[in-house]
Amino acid sequence: MSGSSTVEPISIAAGNAFGDMAPGVALTVEGPGTGDGFAKFCAGETDISDASRPINEEEQATCADAGIEFIELKVGIDGLSVITSAEDTEIECLSFVDLYALLGPDAVGINNWSDASANADEYAATVTDLGAVHTPYPDAELTVTAPGEESGTFDSFVELVIAEVGDVLGVEDANVRVDYTASPNDNVIIEGVAANPTSLGWVGFAYVEENLDVVKPLQVDGGGGCVEPSPETIASGEYPIARDLFIYVNAAKAAENPALSAFVDYYVNEGITSLLGTGDGQVPYVPLSAEDVAATQAAWAARTTGAQG
Repeated sequence: MSGSSTVEPISIAAGNAFGDMAPGVALTVEGPGTGDGFAKFCAGETDISDASRPINEEEQATCADAGIEFIELKVGIDGLSVITSAEDTEIECLSFVDLYALLGPDAVGINNWSDASANADEYAATVTDLGAVHTPYPDAELTVTAPGEESGTFDSFVELVIAEVGDVLGVEDANVRVDYTASPNDNVIIEGVAANPTSLGWVGFAYVEENLDVVKPLQVDGGGGCVEPSPETIASGEYPIARDLFIYVNAAKAAENPALSAFVDYYVNEGITSLLGTGDGQVPYVPLSAEDVAATQAAWAARTTGAQG
C-alpha cells in the first residue's frame, strides 16, 4: 500500500489488526502522498492506493492506459485542520478570505501577519459569503509549513478553500503561495508549525488530535461562522473543510491474491467500523455513516461483477 499520509494511519491500524489474525501475510504501508501513490498504483507497483481525494481524470487515464482497473472504496472522513503553534494566543479563527490572504497567491513575500491585512480587507469587499476577515492581523512573524503538491491534503485545501475565494475574485487557477516550507510528511509539518509561536499550516485531523500539546487547531469560517474541527462538526458537515478518505484496490490483483482480498474484506467489513473514532487505540478520524459503510461494503462485494476503473 502506498499513497496518502492522511490515510496511512488507518491503513497501518488495519494492517496491524489483520496481521494479528494472519501472521503469515507480509503487508507494508507507506505515505509519500496521494499523487505519488497513484503514480505507483497506475504503474502496477502497488496493490492498494491510499487517497485523501478522489482519483483525478489524468490519473484515471494513466491507469486505463496501463490496463489497471480499480475499485474505489470510501473508508472515513477527515477535517482539514488549519493549525498554529500551541503557544499562539493571538489567533483563534480564520475565514476562507483570511486564509486566501495569508496563504494564497498574493501572499508571496509576506513574512509578517500584519502585512496581509490590507489584501484581506480588499478581498472582503468582493468576497462577502466566505466568512468575515479577522484584521488587523498581529504584528508577528509568519512562517508557513504545510503539505507539498504531491499531497492530496494540498489538493483538497486548494480546491476547498483557495480556489473558492479565487473564483469569486476572478483569479483563474488560484493556488497556494509558493514560498513556504513544504513536506509530504505530516509529522514534519507538525514539528515545523510547533517550532514557531506565530506559525501557520494545515494537516489532517488525526495528526492534530495526536499533537495537541504542541499545535492548536483554529476555528474556520467558510461563511457560516467560526467552527472548530471535531468529530461532531466534521461528521455533520458544519466544519467547512471536511473531505472523504479512500482506498483504491487493483481489481486484478485482488482476484489473483487471496491474502489481498482477505485484507480488504477485513478493512471494509470490520476495520472502518471499529478502528476510527476517539476511543483508546482508535485512529482519530470520523467514521462513515451507516449508509456510507453499507455503500463501501456493497462496492467491494460487487467486485466480481466488474471494477470501477
